[in-house]
Amino acid sequence: MPHGARETGLTLALAGLALLCALASFLLGPSHLSAGQVVSGLFAPHGMASVIAREIRLPRALLGLLVGAALGASGAALQGLFRNPLAEPGVTGVASSAGLGAVVAFYFGLVSLSPLFLPALAVVGALVAAAILFILSRAGAGMVALVLGGVAVASFATALTALALSLSPNPYAMSDIVVWMMGALKDRTLGDVVFTAPLVLIGILLLLTTARGLDAFTLGEEAAHSLGIDVHSLRRRVVVGVAFATGAATAAAGAVSFVGLVVPHLLRPFYGYAPSRLILPSALGAAALVCAADIAVRLISPDEKLPLGVLTALLGAPFFVWLILRMRRET
Repeated sequence: MPHGARETGLTLALAGLALLCALASFLLGPSHLSAGQVVSGLFAPHGMASVIAREIRLPRALLGLLVGAALGASGAALQGLFRNPLAEPGVTGVASSAGLGAVVAFYFGLVSLSPLFLPALAVVGALVAAAILFILSRAGAGMVALVLGGVAVASFATALTALALSLSPNPYAMSDIVVWMMGALKDRTLGDVVFTAPLVLIGILLLLTTARGLDAFTLGEEAAHSLGIDVHSLRRRVVVGVAFATGAATAAAGAVSFVGLVVPHLLRPFYGYAPSRLILPSALGAAALVCAADIAVRLISPDEKLPLGVLTALLGAPFFVWLILRMRRET
């Protein structure tokens, strides 16, 4: 089979897997309704099956796809931009800063004024972190320096989040912050999907427009410039795209770590090292992974005391350590 046809087939398989995982997530739940009753509930005008299907199951499955796609595409684009296989929204501090923006919305009660404040401030937080990394990369920071810079940004954002928790005068707001920080897709509504979907799609589309430039960027900034790539425009589009996608995903689901790191590395042996060939497959693969992880959360802990973000961190952190050790052996 030709190389391009094989990649196309694999991408279609990833899309099918993501939809299959989303369907399984939609059909899984504590109610005693059959799969047929849940599906028919989508089209029923009223009744218990309609409420469960439309208001509980469907938003959760759709957000699993959106959150995963945002994190996967962002991770692949960041790794291409920084030429750093360790880059991803969580490691670079983008996710933590988006979380801080969302915490500010909770802390000052802005969410009660308008639900739009949550994704808006999350995107602003992600933009700030991505801009810091953008400045560091322009200053010539190397791979290790960028990772350390991301760790510093993440630590600072986490410290401010902890400060907000300790000073929160409203115990209900503090409870919301704690639950949200652990990452979850439960208790989400179609309103969350409506707020999240446009920002995630805009972010991913922006990242897809950078594909050719990121390929040239793997040769170095000067080489990319000599090939006619507007390096400053490329960086801006990646920063804004990651901020929109990650900010919206974090606002919707809280902290879901390491997805953007793991998926591009799992797919790279099949697609190669060109970022242009990894962004879309990483989005699809990560969508499948988040939906599968959400299913695992409900199977492992039916009362859902195991948050989604905790599960992805438990799986992703050892992978991150293994990746660092492998890179050290190769160098």
